[in-house]
Amino acid sequence: MVEKAKRTPAAPKRVTKTPVKRRSPLRFEPERTTGPAAWITRESGPLQAARNSLRAGTGSLSRGAIAGMLALSLLFGAGGGAAATILLLDGLSGGDITTQIRQTLVSEQSAIVAVAERVSPAIVTLEVTTPDGDGIGSGVIYSADGWIVTNKHVVADETSIVVHLKDGRDFVGTVYGIDTLTDLAVVKIDAAGLPTATLGRSGGIKVGQTAIAIGSPLGVYTNSVTAGIVSALGRDITTESGSINGLIQTDAAINPGNSGGALVDSSGAVIGINTAISTEGAGIGFAIPIDIARPILEQALAGIPLSRPWIGVRYTALDLRTAKENNLPVSAGAWIIADGTTSPIIAGSPAEAAGLKSGDIITAVNETPIDEAHPLQDLLVQHSPGATITLTVLRDGSSITITVELGIRPTE
Repeated sequence: MVEKAKRTPAAPKRVTKTPVKRRSPLRFEPERTTGPAAWITRESGPLQAARNSLRAGTGSLSRGAIAGMLALSLLFGAGGGAAATILLLDGLSGGDITTQIRQTLVSEQSAIVAVAERVSPAIVTLEVTTPDGDGIGSGVIYSADGWIVTNKHVVADETSIVVHLKDGRDFVGTVYGIDTLTDLAVVKIDAAGLPTATLGRSGGIKVGQTAIAIGSPLGVYTNSVTAGIVSALGRDITTESGSINGLIQTDAAINPGNSGGALVDSSGAVIGINTAISTEGAGIGFAIPIDIARPILEQALAGIPLSRPWIGVRYTALDLRTAKENNLPVSAGAWIIADGTTSPIIAGSPAEAAGLKSGDIITAVNETPIDEAHPLQDLLVQHSPGATITLTVLRDGSSITITVELGIRPTE
């Protein structure tokens, strides 16, 4: 059973807060998103330089030495593993490589420290009051004049919001808008000259690269920093309130209260907004890619209502297995197919007006192929409602093009 998570319940001041909501296989716990106007396209900075240096110098190490370092790291964790690795290297011949790896380990730690110092001031704690009680979540300041991104479930049904900054200041927050596509919301406070985080580009991230989570776990340990890696991309999850597609999976620790906080890379650029954790296993968290969040953040800055593009179809994302099981001619695309007795073409939708039919396979949007790295929804959100797009559609064995004017995604 998969259920949507709740924000961490608040507790009296100076009393340790603990989650009291039921545990479920999947709990929504977002990470902060932030950013002014600087877009970072790939992981960079001292950590990446250190890794490149390490790759260049490991050739003289024996396989046994490398295996020993990996085993020690797994046994003792990052800190203990680093120390154990240095001890192991001290017993090996070759002072140059020992020194180089020692410097690399220190450099990696320094990079994470630098990211924490630079990004933490832009991470806020949201104290939310609802008819059912108080809750705690996280948020990210992405514009200096008081714009904050957080999770929808953090502010759902709120009657009041108090935003706590790292420097000790408190502000009253108001919900500007709720995302109709994902678990995101935008909150506004009346302030200026605030610290902001830089928004990166999630389209260029790679599995295995560094991922750093910053938020307020349990609502008590504000501005906590945890580090891990990007474990997987394009994950789809289903909760009691619906599905969210194309998420980043990470093993950076995400806990109740982290909801709305940020997932950042080693340069300090936000690559995702943490939104969910698995309660059936350790180290399985999910973040909404920042490229999915960016359009609504820009809409808020422009002073227009938050909206998402919509064509109005129900579909299955194809892969090789699904294609083989259903004897389909292609293994990538969006297969428009009924779910039970429900029509896959929503009545009155742009898809119906454009002439899309059940059984069609959408293979490209504006000539960009749909595949695992570029699912249909990710390609659609790059456009605004009202824009006209061209779909490449496979119908009855022939490829045709269909023009669709994007509508506004309904609230429900």
